[in-house]
Amino acid sequence: MTKFEALQSKTVVLPIDNIDTDQIIPARYLKSISKEGLGEGLFCDWRVNPDFPLNKPEAKGAQILVAGDNFGCGSSREHAPWALTQYGFRAVISTSFADIFRGNSLKNGLLPIIVAPDVHKELIKSPGAVLKVDLAAETLTLPDGRAVKFPIDAFSKQCMLDGVDELGYMLQQEAAIAAYEARRVGSVNTLG
Repeated sequence: MTKFEALQSKTVVLPIDNIDTDQIIPARYLKSISKEGLGEGLFCDWRVNPDFPLNKPEAKGAQILVAGDNFGCGSSREHAPWALTQYGFRAVISTSFADIFRGNSLKNGLLPIIVAPDVHKELIKSPGAVLKVDLAAETLTLPDGRAVKFPIDAFSKQCMLDGVDELGYMLQQEAAIAAYEARRVGSVNTLG
């Protein structure tokens, strides 16, 4: 996973509520256990419409998606955040996310940012707005310079800042685990 450093990007706005994971990446793409090529399948059934927001030239290079409420609902599939990151998104902003999608995103380097409805409404009306995301400070800076806080649990935040998943985090603790095991084995041997 790539470290999540400060991000500044324009936005793509997809103002649709209840976008489920099958719309994000259709089931026919779930045959692969590789992340490669999934970006091409992102919203593929919607991208046949030339007016779809991702098809517009101004969307090219955007790393922040502003989506409607309850983004990522439906069935659990890691392929959804994989497709979003393979397409180039690093963050998705909404008023709420499905729990499983949110967890899968955090474990795969995609930052789900929850904002208040008034901030969300402002962002929905401003496609292409340039935003700054500071994960370390847990802030989203709006085009007018206002910084709004967003929630993230400490463990997920640290993993994203370090660019590691849960296994990577545990491997970073290898020396401490070995020291603990040595003490534990030593104390068991003295009891015998």
